[in-house]
Amino acid sequence: MLVLDPSSTLPPYEQVRSQLAEAILQGELLPAEQLPTVRKLAGDLGLAVNTVAKAYRELEQAGLVEARGRHGTVVAGQPSKERRLATRAARQFAARMKSLGIGEAETLAILARELTEKKRPATGVGPGQ
Repeated sequence: MLVLDPSSTLPPYEQVRSQLAEAILQGELLPAEQLPTVRKLAGDLGLAVNTVAKAYRELEQAGLVEARGRHGTVVAGQPSKERRLATRAARQFAARMKSLGIGEAETLAILARELTEKKRPATGVGPGQ
């Protein structure tokens, strides 16, 4: 089901993550469907176990899969309306940051800072302006 492109600029974990995410979002993988174990998928793809584990962790953080310990990893149920809207907003934010030439690390740092800062009045004027 998954095909890795060794010539891709995307790291292998991202290729795994994005292909599984797409399969879930397109309905090719259904809610409660069992994913291969990390070890099995890593072996099938010729990847390190940690590479596949990272892809699975990111899918779980995105709410697309649920890790059930010894019972494996399954596709999560349908995302809520709020999660779909949040995902759309995140995609738009990521695209805007790329268009501004902001890299992934800086984008994440900006987002982390904004999430942890105390609420400021929405005046459109930043500090010191």
